[in-house]
Amino acid sequence: MDMGLKNKTALVTGSTRGIGKAIALELAREGVHVLINGRNNDDVERTVAEIQAAFPETEPRNATADLVDSMQRETLFANFPHVDILVNSMGIYEIMSYDDVDDAVWEKYFRTNFLAANDLTKFYLPSMLSREYGRIIFIASEEAVMPSGQMPQYGVTKSMLLSLSKSLSKLTRGTEVTVNTILPGPTLSENVQQIIESIYSNEEMTFEDKEKDFMTKNLPQSEIQRFIRPVEIGRLTAFICSPMTSAFKGSPIRIDGGMVPTIF
Repeated sequence: MDMGLKNKTALVTGSTRGIGKAIALELAREGVHVLINGRNNDDVERTVAEIQAAFPETEPRNATADLVDSMQRETLFANFPHVDILVNSMGIYEIMSYDDVDDAVWEKYFRTNFLAANDLTKFYLPSMLSREYGRIIFIASEEAVMPSGQMPQYGVTKSMLLSLSKSLSKLTRGTEVTVNTILPGPTLSENVQQIIESIYSNEEMTFEDKEKDFMTKNLPQSEIQRFIRPVEIGRLTAFICSPMTSAFKGSPIRIDGGMVPTIF
């Protein structure tokens, strides 16, 4: 299926691993020139080379920057003043007790998961509106609408992205600019895979059996009873970036494996 994205330019934040990398790969598969972002230049260069080799008709570029740092954001803006697509996928998370979430932790999560994405959006949205075309996507989480209580500092910042997306969508009236939020459920990132392997390190089991056992014991509400693969989120994101999805405006789009039990 041709999604009509060939020769578009996309900035995908946090795109050297996990969901961000999967999104970058799927966009490149559709002919998008992807700006690869991460804090470590070697990781970024490696990812650029990987995408260039896999999709030689595209022109992936190095957009190394610590997006929490305002000076580094300004440098990125100077180097890449225009994009057709912005995917705010960078984020941090960890299980924490509410009692341990002090002001320093709140500020770290606000700056990383919310303010960096907001600043990027504030910079790129005006040029999209002037051209009357663009796609902005925030990657949130099922924690945004169904907080588990195990990581309040994370859930709050993901809920903030939902509200921001809806507010910004009001500014796109009458244009082919869209602002939406994708809410993945539990996903098999590199970190999650390492955690699962460490839990069952002494067991002679295939990874699929380890995964199934973990889901049964820890996430029984999941209807797929496996972790979502990053590529699945990448494919959905590429579709939402396409010209075929202009009717999605300020929408929370769930890919949660049935984790959220409500109809909305």
